[in-house]
Amino acid sequence: MQLRRIEHHVRRSLSLAVAAVILAACGTAGDGDGPGSVAVRPVDATSEPVETPPPAPARRESNVVMERLSPNAKPPQFVLFSFDGVGVSENWDLFLDTASEVDARFTALMTGLYFLTDKNKKKYTGPGYAPGESPLAFGGTDKEVIEQVDYLNRTWFAGHEMGTHYVGHFCVGTKNPGRDWTTAEWNHELDQFFRLMTEWKSLNNIRNTPDLAFGPEAVKGGRTPCLEGGMGQLFPALGAHDMTWDSSKAARQPGIYWPTKVGSIWEFPIPYTWSPPLNHRQTALDYNYWFTFNQAKDSPASAPKIRRIVKESYDYMFRRAYEGNRAPLVIANHFNDWSGNAFNPATADFMREACVKPETICATYQDVIAWMELQDPAVLAPWRKMAPVAVDADS
Repeated sequence: MQLRRIEHHVRRSLSLAVAAVILAACGTAGDGDGPGSVAVRPVDATSEPVETPPPAPARRESNVVMERLSPNAKPPQFVLFSFDGVGVSENWDLFLDTASEVDARFTALMTGLYFLTDKNKKKYTGPGYAPGESPLAFGGTDKEVIEQVDYLNRTWFAGHEMGTHYVGHFCVGTKNPGRDWTTAEWNHELDQFFRLMTEWKSLNNIRNTPDLAFGPEAVKGGRTPCLEGGMGQLFPALGAHDMTWDSSKAARQPGIYWPTKVGSIWEFPIPYTWSPPLNHRQTALDYNYWFTFNQAKDSPASAPKIRRIVKESYDYMFRRAYEGNRAPLVIANHFNDWSGNAFNPATADFMREACVKPETICATYQDVIAWMELQDPAVLAPWRKMAPVAVDADS
């Protein structure tokens, strides 16, 4: 016991001596109030350095210059790339990389199923269906859902647009296809989509992982599964969810023409255009090209031929619009590896070439809408009244 007291006394004496040397070196007289003195504050031995969190990533800016056309000026040639479903795949990386190379923007249409793990699939109920019922797979494991969200965040920060591909994929052939849905059923589906999008962590009991970087306010439009759903039933539901555009409808006439506004919703139709390699008109959606080619049968050996057909069709559509009415060109695609991944390389090739052409902007739906609504209607009207292009081999 006596030894411990001596050790304590020695340690205390040494501490006081060191403190005195420090005070003397600082020119203090004990309380730090003298001229030229420096006050020494006590240090809390239990405190730890405070780490400054890294700054949040900055989202890439729009590539559309928001300025009004002067009279007799040509509009830019807008190209609107959009991808249904956006599930994790190498093709997602392909388009993130390609868009970065050529300063393009695209629209990622999110499927709500991918926000739910397989074990939690019953937390989604489609209109007229049992909980957890869907023709498509859900998000898989916790790890896979987290990876999906990571890709969505990367896409958002790269400046691309986020849209909806709804949740269940209920097309003709299912017991209650979207073709027959009422406005109430579309409202129900959109309510489900936004709930899954905003509450995915709690619904899956996933913690300690980054949140989605954007909220419902970022989603202003989408494309319905299988292009189904009537305007009279769908569009009121879009308006009720503060959405402003749709790109689900088959074109009402052949060719490429300017979008129209139906009530509060801008409709960007899927083009129905002439395809030189097919020598007839074709709905310009990757799956439709595949169905036309061989009834959508898997044929990896045919991938080079399909790729050429799609690329040459896109090139023709672009040239006719660029040299003609300058109507925005909708390019609708999926990330699926259909028929030996025939379609994504063709679309990436087209993006790589078209988006660097003069007076061409590969943009998002929201930016094109903002640009159109900025224009003097009298200046834009002559372009909007021009006849559709890419209707046949000669126009």
